[in-house]
Amino acid sequence: MEEKGPEPANQGEPVPATLARDHVPQVVVNCGASRVRRVLTWLGWFAFAISLMILIGQSMALRQYFRRSEGVRERYYSGAKHVREKVAIISVTGAIMDGEPVRRQINHALEDDHVKAVVVRIVSPGGTITGSDYIRHHLEKLREEKDIPLVVSMGGIAASGGYYVAMAVGDQPDTIFAEPMTTTGSIGVVIPYYDVSGLLQRFDIQDESLASHPNKRMLSMTHPLTDEQREILESYLGAAMTRFKDVIQRGRPMFREDPEALEALATGEIFTAEQALEFGLVDEIGFLEAAIDRALEMAGLDEETARVVEYYRPATLLDLPFSGPSTGLPRGLDLATWFELNTPQAYYLASTLPMLANGQ
Repeated sequence: MEEKGPEPANQGEPVPATLARDHVPQVVVNCGASRVRRVLTWLGWFAFAISLMILIGQSMALRQYFRRSEGVRERYYSGAKHVREKVAIISVTGAIMDGEPVRRQINHALEDDHVKAVVVRIVSPGGTITGSDYIRHHLEKLREEKDIPLVVSMGGIAASGGYYVAMAVGDQPDTIFAEPMTTTGSIGVVIPYYDVSGLLQRFDIQDESLASHPNKRMLSMTHPLTDEQREILESYLGAAMTRFKDVIQRGRPMFREDPEALEALATGEIFTAEQALEFGLVDEIGFLEAAIDRALEMAGLDEETARVVEYYRPATLLDLPFSGPSTGLPRGLDLATWFELNTPQAYYLASTLPMLANGQ
């Protein structure tokens, strides 16, 4: 018989748990790559959150743009902050073309029942006769439909079409304020025209453009004006000038009684604020705050019972440079603007230079 050796002492008995753990293989995981991944993940989520906030903000701005206010917003300027009654500041700044940015401000005030008076802040050398008349018409409509005071505050310049717009005050007394250094006046009409036909002849350049009638090209720079064409343009200028003087007589009652005094001033000459006051073109010399005080007085309000707000349109991602007139901001020199600037037309403008940019 084979002899069996001694059996292990622990044979048949369970292995203690501590011993079993000592014999379990241990795996060490390097966590360095995982930390980098987590950091990148958090950065990605953070960037996503920021982008989402920007998109939401732009979406709200875009939605505001398509509301009846047409993107116009208001901000506090002065007076009491927590009252309903308002005096609204409508801005007419820069050279005037179509007048749409101002019309949006006017509509905003027209639809706000809490607006009890309006101050029109004019800092403009004028512009097209149609744009100037468009703004004046809508300001008069605002004043008449809401039956509220309208006061004008002239900034550094309120000349020609800028002065034309100021006539929206109508017969209201003491409503046109000019700052001490305001330039105003320039009552007149101009059609910019430049004859470069001699220069073209020097370089043997011919303009062979075709037109249905010679007068179709009467303001072309490549051809001098004929006597007949000059008479046509002077007749057009005369009609536009008559319109200008009629509008002034509606806004300055003294010139209705003394039209010869207006004739003496309607020479295209510019005036200082002191001269304008002496000639009756403005009522008072004072800054914007003086015009606001007058508007409050006419509306039966004061700084404790009304707040003064100014209108603006916030920029969005759509307002890229050279975006054109749809932004409501000063227009860039886009293709449409270039065509507009090169279209022969008359201006209520305190300059004979071509208009290269505009604000309204």
